[in-house]
Amino acid sequence: MAEYLVLALVLLGVLIAGTVGLVVPRLRRRPEPPLPRTEVDTRAEEDLAGPPVEAPESDLSTGVLVEPPPVLEPQVEVPEPTAGRLVRLRSRLSRSQNVFGKGLLGLLARDHLDEDVWEEIEDSLITADVGVDATRDIVDRLRERTRVLGTRSASELRALLAAELVNALDPSLDRSLRTAPKEGVPAVVLVVGVNGAGKTTTCGKIARVLVADGRSVLLGAADTFRAAAADQLETWGSRVGAETVRGPEAADPASVAFDAVKRGIDTGVDTVLIDTAGRLQNKVGLMDELGKVKRVVEKQGPIDETLLILDATTGQNGLEQARVFTEVVNVTGVVLTKLDGTAKGGIVIAVQRKLGIPVKLVGLGEGKDDLAPFDPAQFVDALLGTEATGRDA
Repeated sequence: MAEYLVLALVLLGVLIAGTVGLVVPRLRRRPEPPLPRTEVDTRAEEDLAGPPVEAPESDLSTGVLVEPPPVLEPQVEVPEPTAGRLVRLRSRLSRSQNVFGKGLLGLLARDHLDEDVWEEIEDSLITADVGVDATRDIVDRLRERTRVLGTRSASELRALLAAELVNALDPSLDRSLRTAPKEGVPAVVLVVGVNGAGKTTTCGKIARVLVADGRSVLLGAADTFRAAAADQLETWGSRVGAETVRGPEAADPASVAFDAVKRGIDTGVDTVLIDTAGRLQNKVGLMDELGKVKRVVEKQGPIDETLLILDATTGQNGLEQARVFTEVVNVTGVVLTKLDGTAKGGIVIAVQRKLGIPVKLVGLGEGKDDLAPFDPAQFVDALLGTEATGRDA
């Protein structure tokens, strides 16, 4: 029995040794190198795989996969049409309505219009920044017409007052903007005014007005003395797809203006709009610089429009500033900014009477499209809260 047990153990050991001898060589055998791939195989794999997909980034702090942000193309805005913008004046000039629509009409509606009442009417107009001379003319005409016509009803008095105010604004003046190119040469619009009147911002808004009316525009950032003025103008231009020509800080403004006009000619735009400096070391320096800009630009062609930016809230004080500019450059139109509920609407009459230059655009607020072409009848309608017309009553 013991002999059979020993024999069984010997056979088991032989089997185990044979099995180990077969397995170990296979484990030690090196893998054969892969067969070389051909160019055809590589292209076939690429076609099957499709375009390469960029792996999402991983937030190291959380280990969460983060998708890369999408690349957004800059959106070009389409400004709203300028037609009908002035209707907003009805709400924006609410405080002025208290002077014109309620104050004056209330005085005119009194049973007896004696000297004291007419003096109150004069004071109301002067307080509204209409100006002394214009106020006297308006009151004299009102006194004569009310005496001759004997009007007393509210509607008749409104019509008389509206007619006199529209007449004081001289609706016969040409208020169109000369921005159309001539013989392939773009129209050049020069924007001037003191800093603080919202000049560069208004320049950007004028670009939106021109684009809204179908013009292609190029901006010239010739205000090189004020920090970030060029950046500000470029931002306005990019919103409507308008190119901005600029130079380094403190560069020669006339040189930048010249380059802008040249670029406008080369690219074939309709209008080149040039923003100029509003402040230098002293008044003489500013006026000399503006004169230089004008002369250099005119080497490539005439300046079609020179717009003076005035702050309506400065009232009569702004008129003296305006006179200085008219002595240096040929101002063809006034843009009256900040003409909202905080301003006195009569300043429009004073500006035109003192300067003899038409108000062509009015700024109604801080919004990007709150700049509107000026229309005397619509303006008076907004002041009085009535339907005014330019016809004599």
